[in-house]
Amino acid sequence: MGKRFVFTCFLTFLWLASGCTLRAPSYRDNRYISTLPISITAVASLQPPSPTPVVNYDPAEDPTPTPQPPLLPPSTFAPDPLRFTFPTVAPDSISLWRPPLYPVPWEPSPYDHFYLTRPIGAQEVNWPLARYRYGYLLYAEPHTGIDIPAPKGTEILAAGPGVVIWAGYGIYFMRDENRDPYGIAVAIKHDFGFEGKSVYTVYGHMDQVFVYRGQRVESGQVLGLVGETGKVSGPHLHFEVRIGDNTFFVSRNPELWISPPQGMGVLVGRIMRNDGEKAPRVPVKLRSLEGKGNYEVLSYAQGAVNSDDYYNENLALGDLPAGRYEVFVDYEGVLYKGEIVIQAGQVTYITFRPKDGVASGVLPPPKSKFIPPDATATPIEMGMVHSP
Repeated sequence: MGKRFVFTCFLTFLWLASGCTLRAPSYRDNRYISTLPISITAVASLQPPSPTPVVNYDPAEDPTPTPQPPLLPPSTFAPDPLRFTFPTVAPDSISLWRPPLYPVPWEPSPYDHFYLTRPIGAQEVNWPLARYRYGYLLYAEPHTGIDIPAPKGTEILAAGPGVVIWAGYGIYFMRDENRDPYGIAVAIKHDFGFEGKSVYTVYGHMDQVFVYRGQRVESGQVLGLVGETGKVSGPHLHFEVRIGDNTFFVSRNPELWISPPQGMGVLVGRIMRNDGEKAPRVPVKLRSLEGKGNYEVLSYAQGAVNSDDYYNENLALGDLPAGRYEVFVDYEGVLYKGEIVIQAGQVTYITFRPKDGVASGVLPPPKSKFIPPDATATPIEMGMVHSP
């Protein structure tokens, strides 16, 4: 009887043990390099995304990112233009490695002025956050600089030699004022100018400053550390270029002043209505025909932004690997397509009107002595495909 009981208990234990085995949950590795898919359809009706004003940004409510983030939506205007907010920034999901910059001053044509180095070192992300470039609408005012994502405490470097003319709070008001939207900032008047005008650079939202007013600095000298002072919701560097004066209203697009990495070029464009007036906030996408990535940019919003005196542009996109690209302009729900060649170390210039589509800009060719060794002298190839 005792043996039968023991045997029965042993069988019961085996049955229970076989039923309690847990299977480890399966999963798929969802890591990816974020790209922006572009439809190659020449004619398409596009529905705009639901607007979410930047002023109402709440990091706690930030949705899970998708492979195709929406373009910056329209923002609600407010009576006080100083109350703009910079959203939380984060590095793009791409490789940190980039080739060295072309030596400054880099002048691929008599009209170019890549005189500045990067204000963040090469060991960090030192290119603009894609959705916070120059001219993008942030709250009631367009962005007058570029935002470079960097962790708090990252060293900020002088983009060129010169004299520090501001260090601390108050650069917007030009007086000591802790409510300044730039927070702790440094401004440098550089040793060089352009066409008889002084060149200034501004470094905003700093955590600490290591220089003082009147101090001379050299290219690459540490000015301070990245922070999140001023009107921000996350650490990053706000970088501006100003021409002629150190004021908010005379900025230029820094991507036309900082030297590009070797093997890369810059797209500059003038996006217009049929009457020739600049068209604001028009989405433009690029797709490499050589597998080098997809990119997007918006034409400048209206407001306190300024075009280059020569290019008279309202769009610029730097750090593009050299090669052939398809260009898509989404104008009022209709997609127009063209083809361009980005040449290493040079500016590629395009224009757009709905009646003409994407076209090569008529500009004097660069001097041959400025063409870098890895560039080609082949003219820009343009195709025009647009919907009626």
